[in-house]
Amino acid sequence: MIRPKAISLFSGAGGCSLGFKNAGFDVLYASDIDKDAIKSYRANFPNTVAEEADIQSLDGFEILSKFEMKQGDIDFLIGGPPCQGFSTAGSRFWDDPRNTLLKDYVRVLGELRPKWFLMENVEGLLTSKNGEYVFEAVKAFVELGYKVRVDKVYAHEFGVPQRRKRVFIIGNRLGIDFDLPKPTTKVRGQIFNLSEVCLKDALINLPNPSQDKNEELTYPTNLEQGVLSSYYLNPKNIIHDHYVIQLNELQLKRISRLEPGQTMKDLPSNLQHESFKRRSLRRVQDGMPSEKRGGAPSGLKRLFVNQPSLTITSAATREFIHPTEDRPLTIRECARIQTFPDWFEFSGNSSEKIQQIGNAIPPLLAEQFGLHFLKHYSFEAHEAKEEGALIGFTLTKAEAMSPALFATSVLLNSFDKYTHRQQVLF
Repeated sequence: MIRPKAISLFSGAGGCSLGFKNAGFDVLYASDIDKDAIKSYRANFPNTVAEEADIQSLDGFEILSKFEMKQGDIDFLIGGPPCQGFSTAGSRFWDDPRNTLLKDYVRVLGELRPKWFLMENVEGLLTSKNGEYVFEAVKAFVELGYKVRVDKVYAHEFGVPQRRKRVFIIGNRLGIDFDLPKPTTKVRGQIFNLSEVCLKDALINLPNPSQDKNEELTYPTNLEQGVLSSYYLNPKNIIHDHYVIQLNELQLKRISRLEPGQTMKDLPSNLQHESFKRRSLRRVQDGMPSEKRGGAPSGLKRLFVNQPSLTITSAATREFIHPTEDRPLTIRECARIQTFPDWFEFSGNSSEKIQQIGNAIPPLLAEQFGLHFLKHYSFEAHEAKEEGALIGFTLTKAEAMSPALFATSVLLNSFDKYTHRQQVLF
């Protein structure tokens, strides 16, 4: 069987690429502007051409020529531009320099003309500028002839041990109406914080962390069986980046006082960080009504072992406290929460590594999406029989919709003005 071909833009270290590779795709090419991310990518995907490049300098036709392919031959384009402080300027949306990354992404998409594309972004994309940013993005894809869905995806519904919400914009130019894969894991609770796959499933079979960042650790002698235990294991029996820095007395006092679910605001004032107290005070003094302030920033957070982790970001190794030990999470623990297996290598210093991890699409999530489209939909190399269209969107799992999301839904519902057919799903 011929494996479908994919290209990754804004690839980062390769979370989405790993998922699609595991699903059965050949990822031919990847690019990112971050040199450390590309170094990580090359270490883990030696058979993929990975370039450190700004998307403004990329030419889709040149990329295709590297593989003796023509426009339309690529089966899937994965990855999407990061948030740059999304902006609109009315009818001059595409002239705003803050929208350059999206503009160039659309340009390269038009040059490559892949059969399918998947663009991932933060959930703030849905409400930025009252939905105008996502509306303009979808309109551009539709005008290129793609049938498009916009969906908020909850990673822990797909077996990722983390409450991570992201926006997926997916489209095809083959005239296919399509749906997303069905969740594989039940979630429940008022804020969907309870799941069959939890933080404990990410921490299984890890040894005690080292205090030497360069030390290679090995697995315990008797390995436990868990939902993800075999997925994580490195066949070489080596674990990198599983270390903690030495904490001072004040840091230890703060951490030791936190119970699961508690944050900096639950500590006595004498233990709260000065910057935390200053930010909290500013929120009180700025005149904003208390019901709109949202409280002080949370700072440190001790996680629950029997719940999915909070979203892993570049601050996770500073702010997320181990559920049962008085220390922050290690880089490797964060990588596992993002479903990177233990053999996956990250390049750069500690802050660069955690940034690559926090920015990634969880490989296990990407794999399930790749498998879904490979199993259920066509990659036939024919042109779309219909014009592009917005065929559906989901903005939230909650029963109620916020005013900001409602404004976005109104905009997206107006797509009948731009397309001949639509099917809107809430």
